[in-house]
Amino acid sequence: MNRLSKRVQQLTPSPTLAITAKAQELKAAGHNVIGLGAGEPDFNTPKHILEAAKKAMDEGQTKYTPSSGIPKLRQAIVDKLSRENGLTYVPSQITVTVGAKHGLYNLFQVLLNKGDEVIVPMPYWVSYLDQITLAEGQPVILTTDEQQNFKITPEQLEAAITEKTKAVLINSPSNPTGMVYTPEELQKIGEICVKYDLWIISDEIYEHLVYDEQFSPVSIASLDPRFYERTFVINGVSKTYSMTGWRIGFVAGPADVINVMNDLSSHSVSNPTSIAQFAALAAFTGPQEPVKKMKAAFKERRDYVVNRIHEIEGLSCLTPPGAFYVFINIRKALEESPYQNSDEWSTALLEKEQVAVVPGSAFGSNHHVRISYATSIEDLQEAFKRIEHFTSHLAVNR
Repeated sequence: MNRLSKRVQQLTPSPTLAITAKAQELKAAGHNVIGLGAGEPDFNTPKHILEAAKKAMDEGQTKYTPSSGIPKLRQAIVDKLSRENGLTYVPSQITVTVGAKHGLYNLFQVLLNKGDEVIVPMPYWVSYLDQITLAEGQPVILTTDEQQNFKITPEQLEAAITEKTKAVLINSPSNPTGMVYTPEELQKIGEICVKYDLWIISDEIYEHLVYDEQFSPVSIASLDPRFYERTFVINGVSKTYSMTGWRIGFVAGPADVINVMNDLSSHSVSNPTSIAQFAALAAFTGPQEPVKKMKAAFKERRDYVVNRIHEIEGLSCLTPPGAFYVFINIRKALEESPYQNSDEWSTALLEKEQVAVVPGSAFGSNHHVRISYATSIEDLQEAFKRIEHFTSHLAVNR
């Protein structure tokens, strides 16, 4: 008897698992490992949000909730989308999920039939491909590079569309590159989606972490009523409010699809955690000063990291307008090393210098690594001393 379903046999192990396990092993052995792989802010959740969670517990808000989320939270999300994004929804168009990742998972499950294609720009976030595959869909990867600022072009998109294409996925600001699509670029993508009657899946989880004035977080759904009616906006509280462990996300979109997503949740997770929902309510409706402070700190760190990368022989990068990652091109450094790809290079960096980064293979590239600057300036300074020593040592001993 085959012990596992064919469905899960298609899953690929995360390329980050081996290096994460090695980092934990080194830490346990007493080594001073600096982790630059975490996709989460290093700040604690703001105090007023913590207090809201405590208040909810004290008031007995510890029971089941509607699968779609508590009404007050869905209304707060409606208000947020109107206030910040210029989007008009009603609560029946909102579903609260167990993190934005769960929202994406449910959406793929209810949208895709076997063989349906979803166009995914590369570099891509690590879970997109497996989530599409689990829904029996087919990811269609569009490769981008520094010359195009890691963003797909309208020509690329249109050339990739087939009769099986069901949806186009856009992540802006992007994990892992931090790149941000302009309104003009989104407009062209939206026009193509209308032309071919495609769904648009807009992952906007990093929308508030944009640092440069020439870029502003724009939802593609806000640009045209024709885009709005075919777009699913994916977002949550994890990155903006440093609430990664609370696991609250949301999806906004056409009510008929959202209703089926609620039905799916009712048979899987029942509902998002009640206490976390009240915390998220406080995040959306409470003071936003903590977000501004975190954003200012991230910008300072980004600027430091980008400057240091440009100082190190063999490394290069684009300046990311958003998120809290830098996607470092290590192609030249690889050429001067005994290593064949980003996995080997990242493993050696961890073993020799105790700096943990995520190999670019996790995102579709063997010539890049992703670092997160969601850690202290002091840790970043020490990490880049070690990285510089690592690359210079390889060059000397080649």
